[in-house]
Amino acid sequence: MGGGGKETPRQKMIGMMYLVLTALLAMNVSKNVLAAFVTIEEGLNETNRQTDAKNLHSYAVFDSELANDRKRAQKHYDNAQKVKKAADELCAFIDSCRGEVMFTLVAGNTDIIPSRDSADTWPLTDENLPGLDNYDIPTHILIGPPEKPNGLAIPMKQKIKEFRELCFNSVPDKEKKNLQIGLNVEDVWDNHYHDSIPWEISNFDHTTVAAALALLAGVKNEIKTAEADVVNILLSQLSGDIIRFDVVEPKVIASSNYVIAGSEYKADIFLAAYSTTQDPVIMVEGQDSALNVEGGMGKYVYKTGAPGEKYVKGVIKVKGPDGKFKEHEFADTFMVAKPSFAVSPTKMNVFYIGVDNPVEISVAGAAPNQISASLSPSSAGRITPKGGGKYVVKVKKGSKCQINVGVKKNGKVKPMGKAPFRIKPVPSPVASFAGVRGDGKVTRGKLKSAGGVIPKLDDFVFDLKFPVVSWVLSMNINGVFVDKKARGPAITPAMKQLLAKAKPGGKVLIEQVKVKAPDGKIRKISGCVIKVR
Repeated sequence: MGGGGKETPRQKMIGMMYLVLTALLAMNVSKNVLAAFVTIEEGLNETNRQTDAKNLHSYAVFDSELANDRKRAQKHYDNAQKVKKAADELCAFIDSCRGEVMFTLVAGNTDIIPSRDSADTWPLTDENLPGLDNYDIPTHILIGPPEKPNGLAIPMKQKIKEFRELCFNSVPDKEKKNLQIGLNVEDVWDNHYHDSIPWEISNFDHTTVAAALALLAGVKNEIKTAEADVVNILLSQLSGDIIRFDVVEPKVIASSNYVIAGSEYKADIFLAAYSTTQDPVIMVEGQDSALNVEGGMGKYVYKTGAPGEKYVKGVIKVKGPDGKFKEHEFADTFMVAKPSFAVSPTKMNVFYIGVDNPVEISVAGAAPNQISASLSPSSAGRITPKGGGKYVVKVKKGSKCQINVGVKKNGKVKPMGKAPFRIKPVPSPVASFAGVRGDGKVTRGKLKSAGGVIPKLDDFVFDLKFPVVSWVLSMNINGVFVDKKARGPAITPAMKQLLAKAKPGGKVLIEQVKVKAPDGKIRKISGCVIKVR
């Protein structure tokens, strides 16, 4: 209708009837939808009250832990209080936004809502409230004029970003991966405009009062849930620090249980679980004073004499929650013997091809500069001394080798033995693109900001570099796969132009990734399959 040609009276009548029917249907759907939004907001508010109650309990536990052991709990307690304060302030700001919308809705009529201060908690089920389907009020208050948006949702978005960052910064690095926080205020892809639009526009532009208030309640729910997750993680750090005396087993860890006559026997004596803020008292039989304790471990030194089996025993005293000491006896034996040698890999029990493999070699009774070490077969690589009994082994090929150890004395080398090792190639890394390894999802905005391919080799003993030689980016454009190749790790302008065409639901393939391994050989590694959100 209205395509530019002149309409007949019959066409005009049909068009008017269509508009009337559409309006009637919209009114009927609107009533049901509004009721649903009211129900959703009520449910979210009840969930928020329950989360508040759980958080109060967690803070009470924190108070108790702080009173019992301030040194251990203070840091985690302070972080929890910072998150609590920020969450309370952010929720109060959102409540003020709700109150502003509600009080504007009733046009300041105190016969319906007594005051602006009470509007933030006024129920949507009040039958005196005017049209909850009004979408001008949320748009005006939360977004503002289209030419220069300055509504309350603008600072709200910034506050949410700051709160989210605070949450992640408040937990230990090892726990960040376990912190699942929503509160995503990034730009949102709009299928109608085929472009990204700001979070505040996506949520509150021409949104009815009922829907806007349900959305605000949902944001509060995510804030309180994030607060609860952070506090629970911080509490778990405390519980991990507490010694639970379910099973207590004293330990004696000697630097060596095989000691050369004339040298010293050294051992750490401690409880398997201990408190870093409350050191135990450790007494060794035959000594008048307690051992010096560092990090829960008693430092024991015994000067050996004649060869033979020796023992060390005593008692460990630990203060319990009632302030009284509980005693735990310990005992250990060690052998004083004639000289022998030891070769210790400092990072692994194998040698990796193409990298510097560190080892430490010691011979009891011999100084480091008296030790002779060689690699057999020599064709497999070489061993290089670094001083102080430390060596670096670099192998080129093979599956096995051994280190021959001897002691230089009076111009001669006395063989002490051989230490066998396996030889393995360095494992291949996995390609990473836009923060995704293997299969994963990523937003269109993050995809467009990707800088290139990054090879990642996790959980490996060496920090190795695998320079990217080449790779291919592939996308399905209108049913046809388009490939773009790059030399080196960086994304090319042609690839950026291709990524600009990515749409939600589409896939981006990172393929044929080739890297240069530490041994100088070119390897092909696993790529990525990325789904656009």
